[in-house]
Amino acid sequence: MIDFVVTLVATFLWLVSTSAWAKALTDIKIATGHNIIQELDACKQPEVTCYFDSVTSMGSLNVSVIFGFLNMILWGGNAWFVYKETSLHSPSNTSAAHGQGGIPPPAGM
Repeated sequence: MIDFVVTLVATFLWLVSTSAWAKALTDIKIATGHNIIQELDACKQPEVTCYFDSVTSMGSLNVSVIFGFLNMILWGGNAWFVYKETSLHSPSNTSAAHGQGGIPPPAGM
């Protein structure tokens, strides 16, 4: 039962941490976008001209968010198998019949 609770906690923590990282990544993309030129005090002076060239590729950061959510799904799937090993999961009727000798012994012995 403790394994099941730990697995659920780990799944929840992966969900929360990956969501927080995805939100932070969105904020980073907004903060480093082309609108940053308008907010810099040095670029507001009349004798200074500022140009926005490009933003560094953030593809690997996007992949890290995707892998975070995939890891959360993996932990969630693992929780199902851990749940099946707990006392909360009731055995099916077919396995109970086999455990009680539901198959008759062979005749003629």
